[in-house]
Amino acid sequence: MESVKELKNMIPVTIITGFLGSGKTTLLNKILKEQHGNKLAVIENEFGSENIDTEILVHDTNEEIVELSNGCVCCTIRGDLIKTLSDLYEKLSKKQLDFERIIIETTGLADPGPLCQTFFINDYIANHYKLDSLITLVDAKHAPETLNNQIEAQKQVGFADIILISKSDLVPPENLNNLKQRLIKINPKAPIKILNIDVLDINYLLNISGFNLDSVLDIDPSFLQSEDHTCTEECHHHHHDGISSFVFQSYKPFDPEKLENFLSQIVQKYGTDMLRYKGILYMKGIENKILFQGVHMIMGAEPAEVWAKTEKPNNKIVFIGQNLPKDMFIQGLELCLIK
Repeated sequence: MESVKELKNMIPVTIITGFLGSGKTTLLNKILKEQHGNKLAVIENEFGSENIDTEILVHDTNEEIVELSNGCVCCTIRGDLIKTLSDLYEKLSKKQLDFERIIIETTGLADPGPLCQTFFINDYIANHYKLDSLITLVDAKHAPETLNNQIEAQKQVGFADIILISKSDLVPPENLNNLKQRLIKINPKAPIKILNIDVLDINYLLNISGFNLDSVLDIDPSFLQSEDHTCTEECHHHHHDGISSFVFQSYKPFDPEKLENFLSQIVQKYGTDMLRYKGILYMKGIENKILFQGVHMIMGAEPAEVWAKTEKPNNKIVFIGQNLPKDMFIQGLELCLIK
C-alpha cells in the first residue's frame, strides 16, 4: 500500500457536491458571506441558471473565485483542475493571493471519484493540498426519484463525509425518515444532518477531516444492525440502489503479508467500483492501530496511537461501492486473519 503523505502545512480542500437543485450554490454563498475567519479560494464548476455571478462575489467578498466552465471537472481527472490548483498555489507562494483553504463546488451531474483521486494521483497536488472532506447535499423532496434514476446521485452519497438534507420542510416526517434510512444503507459512515442555512456552523463543515487518516473511523452501532435485515421484494422495489455499503469486523489480527496481497488483488479487479473504504486495522506484531483508507485504486495506511489497555484490539473496515461482491470480500478478509 502506498503510504499517505504528510498532511501538515498543506492547504485543506473541501468539495461540495449534490445533484441538480440540491442547494450547493446557496450553501456556497452562505460560506462566502459568513464571518468564519477562513481565507478562502473557490473553484466553481456549476453552470446554467445556478451559475454564480463571479464579478459580484469577487466584489463583495475577499475570496478568490475561479470558474471552470468547459464541462464538468469530475468527468475525468481533468488537467484544467490540476492547472487551476497549481496556479493558485504558485500565486500564493508569490504572495499574489492570500488564502488558507479551497472550496470546490461541482456540477450537479458530477461523479466525485475522479475529482477525489486527483489529490492522490498527481504528485504536485498531493504535496501541496490535502483533501479534507466531501460534503453532499441531498434534496429531500426529489431525492427518492433522483436516487432511483441517477447513478451519479448515488455516488455523491457514497463518497460523502457528511450528508446535508435540504428542503426538509417540503416533505412529511415519515418521508424524511425513510430517506435517512436509505442514505444510511448507501453510506453508513457519514453523519446526516438537516440543512438549516440560518444556523449552520460553517467552521464545522470546514474541518471534518473525512479524508485524513488522523481521524478515527467511528461507525454508529445501529448502522451495523441493518446488516441483519432480510430484504423482501418490496425492499428491492424501493431501495435497489447500485451503491451500497458493508462492514467487516473481527477481533483476530491480520497477517500483514496476506492482507497486502488480498487488498492488491481486489483493488486491481474491483477498484473502479470501490468508491470509498476506510477503517482501523489490527495487525499481528504491531502495537499501534493502523488507519487505512482508499479511493478507487488508491490506498493508504499509516500507524496511529497504540491500542489502549482498556481497548480490545479489533478490525473495523467499511466498504462503499457499486455492486461489490460482499461475501467474497468478507471471506477473503477472514482468510487474512491469524487463526
